[in-house]
Amino acid sequence: MKYSLFILVFISGMTSLALEMCASRLLGAYFGTSLYIWGVLIGLILLYLTLGYFIGGRLADRYPSTSVLCLLTAATALATSILPFVSQSVLNLAVTGMAQLSVGIFLGSLLGTMLLFAIPVTLLGIVSPFAIRLMTQTIRTSGRESGSLYAISTAGSILGAFLPVLWLIPTFGVRRTLLIFGALLFAASLWSLRPRLRPAFFLVLIALILPLGPLKDIPNLIYHQESLYNYIQVTQLPDGTRELILNEGDAIHSIYYPDPNKVLTGWYWDYFLAAPYFNKGFTPQQLQRIGIIGLAGGTIAHQFTQVYGPVRIDGVEIDPSIVQVGRTYFNMTEPNLHVYTQDGRTFLETTHAHYDVLAIDAFEQPYIPFQLTTKEFFSIVRAHLSPTGVVALNTGHTTHDFRLVQAFVNTMSQVFPSVYVFNVPGTFNTEIMATMQPTSIANFQANLTQFAPTTIIGQVASEVLPVVTRGHANGGIVFTDDRAPIEQITDQLLLNYLQQGG
Repeated sequence: MKYSLFILVFISGMTSLALEMCASRLLGAYFGTSLYIWGVLIGLILLYLTLGYFIGGRLADRYPSTSVLCLLTAATALATSILPFVSQSVLNLAVTGMAQLSVGIFLGSLLGTMLLFAIPVTLLGIVSPFAIRLMTQTIRTSGRESGSLYAISTAGSILGAFLPVLWLIPTFGVRRTLLIFGALLFAASLWSLRPRLRPAFFLVLIALILPLGPLKDIPNLIYHQESLYNYIQVTQLPDGTRELILNEGDAIHSIYYPDPNKVLTGWYWDYFLAAPYFNKGFTPQQLQRIGIIGLAGGTIAHQFTQVYGPVRIDGVEIDPSIVQVGRTYFNMTEPNLHVYTQDGRTFLETTHAHYDVLAIDAFEQPYIPFQLTTKEFFSIVRAHLSPTGVVALNTGHTTHDFRLVQAFVNTMSQVFPSVYVFNVPGTFNTEIMATMQPTSIANFQANLTQFAPTTIIGQVASEVLPVVTRGHANGGIVFTDDRAPIEQITDQLLLNYLQQGG
């Protein structure tokens, strides 16, 4: 019994952390991965475990039987195995809430998803106190035995933290990972289950081989993958246009047109092409090197190559799976594009390159990673721009709330002499550009109006000139490495958007 109990405690500890990792992935595909999501998730997991410890101690004193413990862990295994089949319905309510701008549905589905994990995690919390009660024979050895069981449980938790993240989720997906841990826990419970209950184990094994569709219902989906960082989705419209969607799916991160003559998208990507024209007398031949942080499927790189020729482009993308998807589905094969799979800030800290344009379009949707928003980060950016370099950042707003835009203007104004704002019509995107040298809108207009309206840059001019404004710091919040409440502001924008209907 002793060693079977050790195995059960180890696998229970492993499953408890695996559930937390899987829960974060399920939520991330619909709600993002902000500090608030993680805070709520960890807080509720601890609450469920606390409840399990409390119940477990009392049950163990009343029913000190290995059969009772194994029955509880078998029930946990079944509850874990059910999650992949019921979570999607609850999570889809979040998409409905966003589409209908219903804060009740949105928050209700978030809470419902959290509660889905209440039963299995609470039952897992019962295991340790119950096992200690079964193992304790005398008071003299109770400390050693309880310490051993907690060490075994914690060792399992350590493996449960790494195994799903490094192997199972990227290889098998989050839902099948839940089924795998359900099967492991059920197998560890068999030794003390009544024979008539053991056939239920085979139901879990059968569930492992059942076909599971995409994690989300996405129209026109042609490819999906769970990578180390994202839930990646590629859709294809009837005309062959492909779109890259990540995680919760409320934003398109890259677009690809099958027509090689179609360059402009009519969206914010086009605005990056105009960035160098703030410098007086700028000509396209002066553009020597471009950096892109947040390469995604390569839309920006594709546009710059088509407009400016084979200028060197360094594209930084943290997720290697997205790079592969870009090459496979978005024709991201330009010979002048050099791809670096690492964090954008780390890349800038280690490269010696200098850029005429540095485009920043990095999102852990809907959040910009905080390390790419601060005064210290933009100081690093400045050190890697050419004397006439320009940095261009994509951020967002709602119909009436521009707090995030203003915070970026305040922050970038601490580092650069001139800052400009472009609110992209018909979208919630705002592009902010800042220049190494003091520049003016007059320079920008003079450079762009030289191009005929039929040229690509002439068409870009018709998009950007009507909306460009000078950014002015207002003395408000400045993002720093010490304090960058980017997620708090973004969440407030989203909540107000839902409450106000736009």
